[in-house]
Amino acid sequence: MLAGLFALAFWAGAAALANTAAVVSDPCVRPPVGSEVPEPANLRSVDGVLRVELSIHSHQEPDGTVQYCYTLPDGRQAPTLRLHPGDRLILRLTNDLLDVVAALGLQAGSRALGSATLCKVPAQRRADPCDGGPMGAAATNLHFHGLTVPAQCHKDDVLRTVVQPGDPPFEYRFEVPRDEPPGLYWYHPHIHGFSSRQVSGGASGALIVEGLERAQADVAGLPERVFVIRDQPLANPNAPPSKSEPVVPKNLLERDGDAANNGTGFGKPARDLSINYVPVPYPDYPPARIAMKPGERQLWRVANASAITYLNLALIFQDNPQHHTPQQLGIVAIDGVPINVSGTGPAVTWVNHIGVPPGARVEFIVNGPPLGVPALFATRTVDTGQGGENDPNRALAAVVAVADAPEPPDSMPAHPQALPAAARPWIGSVTPARVRKLYFSEKLDNPNDPNSATTFYLTVDGQAPAPFDPANPVPNIVVRQGDVEDWIIENRSSELHAFHIHQLHFQLLALSGFAVYEPFLRDTVNVPYYNGRDLQYPSVRLRMDFRDPDTIGTYVYHCHLLEHEDGGMMGIVQVVPVDTAGNEAGDRTS
Repeated sequence: MLAGLFALAFWAGAAALANTAAVVSDPCVRPPVGSEVPEPANLRSVDGVLRVELSIHSHQEPDGTVQYCYTLPDGRQAPTLRLHPGDRLILRLTNDLLDVVAALGLQAGSRALGSATLCKVPAQRRADPCDGGPMGAAATNLHFHGLTVPAQCHKDDVLRTVVQPGDPPFEYRFEVPRDEPPGLYWYHPHIHGFSSRQVSGGASGALIVEGLERAQADVAGLPERVFVIRDQPLANPNAPPSKSEPVVPKNLLERDGDAANNGTGFGKPARDLSINYVPVPYPDYPPARIAMKPGERQLWRVANASAITYLNLALIFQDNPQHHTPQQLGIVAIDGVPINVSGTGPAVTWVNHIGVPPGARVEFIVNGPPLGVPALFATRTVDTGQGGENDPNRALAAVVAVADAPEPPDSMPAHPQALPAAARPWIGSVTPARVRKLYFSEKLDNPNDPNSATTFYLTVDGQAPAPFDPANPVPNIVVRQGDVEDWIIENRSSELHAFHIHQLHFQLLALSGFAVYEPFLRDTVNVPYYNGRDLQYPSVRLRMDFRDPDTIGTYVYHCHLLEHEDGGMMGIVQVVPVDTAGNEAGDRTS
């Protein structure tokens, strides 16, 4: 199946033409198709403090689509923020977005990404951006995905923090917890109703908590690369699939208006992908380029910053014209947490492909190809269900062995000290205080039209399904800090969903009632789709960890397909201090 894709990617890459020269006024200029994958700019803490001046911009492309980006004062985009546990981040965010809603006539939750004529937004001076102002397409904020940072304004609140164009620079300031697991995190906007548009437009960047080599001795001294994979509207939406692909059924649209899963592994995808902003457009997928010394071992840190696209990553060597061999990838961390965090799991897990849902991250060891052996970094097809988007086989980057390839700009320390032992017992050994059940579901706005818009729900069992309403401050769930709970998340829809919760990690215990062995933590996990035939809905059982004092606060859990989140698939959890009296179960009543 991958042979045609492999050959197509290399021939297309050889024939790819450079993009036209970037317009100087475009703050979100992208690298040319087929170019070398650039390394994001690194910003490091100094004396325990990292100070960052960051602006968010939007720019209309010639085809009418809108791109988004974070820039530094010198114009560099999407810097990687590097901090150590205990470091302080002081980040001043300036909102330089243009008004899309006025031009498109869009409402919150709309998923249209069509053409627009952007215009400046009048300054909206307010006493405090923490007061929960209107969430529109030109508003923004920041979420530091995966960090255990308090859900407070100026730290990691997304429910009431709204920064408007014309506001003074808004300052985020917090300390990375001293016991934060070392690994890859990321930052992105989280304005309800418009998150998908801004993230799919490119507004995202990596954040690294240093010290992975202290938990994983196998990565000590390795050169490291950071790859942020983003999705974006199709550059060639009307193009037929490449002639090198097998014939697929007629392209259909699923209920969100994207290309529907056709079950073949080929055909038009819902979105194009890019790797560190190098676009890899449908239908020919001309790959970006990654140069490595022959056989070199590196640590790759990959964030799926897509709005809706699932990844299934593989590194494939073309040993001969008829033989394509998936290589072993050594996973050392998932979602910013070393996989040996429990002290009972292996230091490295070797696999030949890695599934990464939207919002998730994976860090793994790779061995580069020998001289003369073509290699392809690709994403294999993902079965998203009858109601899901099409995520087919496609290339990301050609990995080329070059004798004098430059070393990556960063390497892991070669002689680290081991991390101290965890202060709290491993979550898997803690008896949960209670068990809750939640479920994903969807409803067509017009039951007589299978292609009509969809309302998305994430409901606590026993409550009435209702789309998330940012104006309703009442939490769906109340938890006492210090508790550990088991949450069973069911999927009652015909498409794959990705569950994510802010401010904490969890352990996956079971899949559809069958125990799984995962002695590590995640913050995002797939919940399989319902096929309409089984006697029970697919589910995951998660051990939720509310023991950290920084989990106190009010924050959200949601599907990390941002179209679904914007469309209502989100809820609120309130974690109260131990000495707070009240209803322990705390579920919102219908």
